[in-house]
Amino acid sequence: MAHLAAVSRQLLALGAAAALAGAAPQLFARATTFGDRAPASTGDFRPADAALVLGARVWQDGRPSLFLRQRVEAAVTLYERGLVPRLVLTGAASNREGLDETAAMERTALELGVPATDLLRDPSGHDTRASALNARERLGLTSVIVCSQEFHLPRAMWLCRSVGLNAQGAHPAVMLRGHTAFGYARELPATWKAAIEIARDRMAQADR
Repeated sequence: MAHLAAVSRQLLALGAAAALAGAAPQLFARATTFGDRAPASTGDFRPADAALVLGARVWQDGRPSLFLRQRVEAAVTLYERGLVPRLVLTGAASNREGLDETAAMERTALELGVPATDLLRDPSGHDTRASALNARERLGLTSVIVCSQEFHLPRAMWLCRSVGLNAQGAHPAVMLRGHTAFGYARELPATWKAAIEIARDRMAQADR
């Protein structure tokens, strides 16, 4: 019995270590962005060059999904608070369904009262890293307030900072629903992918 108990403790310890290792990049991203993430309506943000609104699913009729609409609404809140002079709407021009995420975002922002002159579409933001790179290298931004769901922000901010952007994060209210739980779970492997991309970029820079 004593032997079985010892084996059980060892297995539990190994399981805990494996779980910690699996969550390590996400824990790092959360720790390093803590204090710079907040609800769009109440957060104590520093003014920035733009709100960087990250793409998400669009329905077949062109309507933004709830998560995507919430991201645009968060950015509009920042705009109305005078924290950003413009919105950068970044996403895929042709996503898996062949739909333009940035067009849906633009229509939503216009409906919410943002003038077209203060909207900028980036249709080549096919993932978060591409959106960050485009904002820095193509658009010349130096500071952004990233707009996405809370579960997405630590990774998104880490990627933005890795390319030289001063990044804060604004999110809508957290909804207690299945898609939200899935989003938090998905961030574990996604943040590992981001960590590998960041490490690869730094190695490439060191070799130049």
